[in-house]
Amino acid sequence: MKSERGHSLPPSAPPDLIGGHFRSFRKDPTGFLTRQAALGDVSYFRLGPQGVYAIAHPGLVRDVLVLNAHKFVKGRALQRAKALLGEGLLTSEGEHHLRQRRMIQPAFHRTRIEGYGRSMIELGEAASASWENGEVRDISHEMMQLTLRIVARTLFSANVDDEADEVGNAMTTVTELFNFLLLPFSELLQKLPIPHTLRFNRARRVFNSVIYRMIDDRRVSGEDPGDLLAMLLAARDEDDATAMTDEQVRDEALTLFLAGHETTANALTWTWYLLAGNPAKREKLFAELDDVLGGREPSYDDLPNLKYTESVLAESMRLFPPAWTLGRLSIEDHELGGYFVPTGSLILASQFVIHRDGRFWDAPDAFLPERWETVSVKEAGQQYTCFPFGAGVRRCIGESFAWAEGILLLAVIARRWTFELEPDQPFGLHPMITLRPKYPMLMRIIRR
Repeated sequence: MKSERGHSLPPSAPPDLIGGHFRSFRKDPTGFLTRQAALGDVSYFRLGPQGVYAIAHPGLVRDVLVLNAHKFVKGRALQRAKALLGEGLLTSEGEHHLRQRRMIQPAFHRTRIEGYGRSMIELGEAASASWENGEVRDISHEMMQLTLRIVARTLFSANVDDEADEVGNAMTTVTELFNFLLLPFSELLQKLPIPHTLRFNRARRVFNSVIYRMIDDRRVSGEDPGDLLAMLLAARDEDDATAMTDEQVRDEALTLFLAGHETTANALTWTWYLLAGNPAKREKLFAELDDVLGGREPSYDDLPNLKYTESVLAESMRLFPPAWTLGRLSIEDHELGGYFVPTGSLILASQFVIHRDGRFWDAPDAFLPERWETVSVKEAGQQYTCFPFGAGVRRCIGESFAWAEGILLLAVIARRWTFELEPDQPFGLHPMITLRPKYPMLMRIIRR
């Protein structure tokens, strides 16, 4: 098959009757990309008029995200996410992105994360203490609420208990409507008073209400507790010394507010799911926690000694990466794996696919935390065989925060509780902005 410019296209599956491969992709994104990967390391498909090149090899990931990152910008998904996030760190490009990243980076210094760790543990212990032996809860919902409280406290010194359910429901709404944002002509549809648009706008108002309240409270109080919000309000442009507007502060705060709880909550939910189905691995986790902690609550200083706990989390994110695919839009012509990629093409690199590739992982679909005893998380990231936090200049700024939070919360909760899946619990993936479970993760909470 030839492109419009006469170049050979990569292999492709037969298209749907209309819209290229849009319906097949939307119906089962992870399954579709897995089938595409079976066609070759570079494959082609169309989402409506948009030509897409799917890459399924670590070397090609390095090519796009690192070696030739200057030839690409964020894909349509994150460009459309500006409707919610504005020009925040996740959606901005070029010099603006680099300037904002430099300003925010100090908030994730090791000494600050150590301080955040105390709040992570305190809030984790409080959530754990609220559970009753034998009760059944939706663990996905529990993790969402817990990580929401943590990011509000640690990065914004705020309490969102009163709004936790409302914010959680708004996040679910945005996640469910994300496919709507990706529809052709959604920019026009979003201006019409149709149900999807009205629901999205209500969710955005919830987020704006919470974030602007935090900004207003801080400006009125004049306090500087040394958190991210204080840094954003105090930041000055290097060139003209101007401060951020409330809207600019809102964009950055909302980006970190949402990204900082949604991804970790999903990682923890999938971890509990995997442990429930692998009792031997669960017992090994318990043994490490009992040995290292001796019945006490964990501390930040315990992190280096919780090796198996870290491996459990790493293996969970290998199998169910919260950020399950990365998109880049080419702004220059490029040759990728022997194929010509014209300007305006979308490149998709799926962590879900590459993390489960048998060429790079033994027993790729098995939950084996022990595999991380022979390869470190850092090494796998450098090889681009496991990159749940992305790669290159756009690598997640909160990675160290997320690792500390995930490991500490696993330790806090698993030292007291074990979870068992309810009988006939349905299973499914809901790959939208992040990789959520398709159904409530109903689990029985059992005291150890």
